[in-house]
Amino acid sequence: MSLIKLIENPERGEWDEWLARPAMTAANLEEPVRKLLQSVRLGGDAAVRACTREYDKVLLEDFSVSKEDWESAAGRLDENLKQAIRQAREHIEKFHRGQISEEPGVETGPGIRCWRKAVAIDPVGLYIPGGTAPLFSTLLMLGIPARLAGCTEIVVCTPPLADGSVHPAILFCASELGISRVFRIGGAQAIAAMAYGTETVPKVNKIFGPGNQYVTEAKKIVQQEGTAIDMPAGPSELAIFADDTADPACIAADLLSQCEHGSDSQVILVTESRALAGSVARSLAIQWPTLPRKDVAGKSLANSRIFLVNGIPEAMDLLNAYAPEHLILNCAQAGRLTGLVKNAGSVFLGNFSPESAGDYASGTNHTLPTNGFARSYSGVSVDSFVKKISFQELTPNGLRLIQETIVNMARAEGLEAHARAVDIRFKKS
Repeated sequence: MSLIKLIENPERGEWDEWLARPAMTAANLEEPVRKLLQSVRLGGDAAVRACTREYDKVLLEDFSVSKEDWESAAGRLDENLKQAIRQAREHIEKFHRGQISEEPGVETGPGIRCWRKAVAIDPVGLYIPGGTAPLFSTLLMLGIPARLAGCTEIVVCTPPLADGSVHPAILFCASELGISRVFRIGGAQAIAAMAYGTETVPKVNKIFGPGNQYVTEAKKIVQQEGTAIDMPAGPSELAIFADDTADPACIAADLLSQCEHGSDSQVILVTESRALAGSVARSLAIQWPTLPRKDVAGKSLANSRIFLVNGIPEAMDLLNAYAPEHLILNCAQAGRLTGLVKNAGSVFLGNFSPESAGDYASGTNHTLPTNGFARSYSGVSVDSFVKKISFQELTPNGLRLIQETIVNMARAEGLEAHARAVDIRFKKS
């Protein structure tokens, strides 16, 4: 029995059904998450402490990281890992630094000058998941563009380990980025602490970072209440287009790399080649049993699909309809297909561009829109950490140039005070 379902030449009318993401496993999340948020809003540190004891099974008096843990973090890491983190940081910084630009002012008319200025959002909150794997790479992906954007107040929340400590790799990354405000708080209670503020945790203006369904629901609720978030989030996903030039073992490895994120992850392969589809399925059966997280990956594969289609145009239409978080184009002359990509979070071209490269060290950001939101959202960038403020300066002649336009439009909308605010300046002169 194949680990992954093969769909042959699906009718366009059936695409939505076959491309559906896995259903959320936790029902009725909103009510319990709202109750938790309200408890933290009213109870502050005491409520966060109670949540940490209940959900993380850790009793903490102080959420801050101890001086001893900060000082010992680097020494508890393998030198090879520290070097890997530093190289990843270098590449991520180079890519994101290239996003910084100053917009020139524009003279929209004689005596009318308009311009925009990027101003860092402060404070910002970064949620770094722990759970079954501490995602220290996410701290690089969020902390680096935050620093480049000019954010001076960066608050990090991350779940405590069983002994109440923070994984040393997270602390090492924080130290490398000059981030010192790290709190041992996870789950929806961390989102609440950053959204509302507590005696210990500062209130922030925007929250970034992935998390489980409870974290995602908490972010959605606090956004409705006025705290900005990076983007809607859901389980991780990967789509691949491949032809007969692709290595089936590499395709299978790429698919499995995404499946091991979680049992609700999803991957799809789209191909014109029946032979490749069969080879990939066989390679999945060989590689999957050897994975440490094979149980998780196996559940994810049950949510996943291989699509056999007729022609590249149909393949790209199908992929754009799916709007994947990650898209791999592993085919001959992959570059020629980039113009056909309309909906994707991040795209990887060729056999030597695995999705893992973007997750860690190529330089692009791995905080990306999921669940089809790539149709309308971008991944995290330096721009995510700034707001653009517009400015304008008019001379007397500049305002006179558009006086009649403003007055006529304002009166047509019934806003007489708007019209008078212009006219009065010239009546005085």
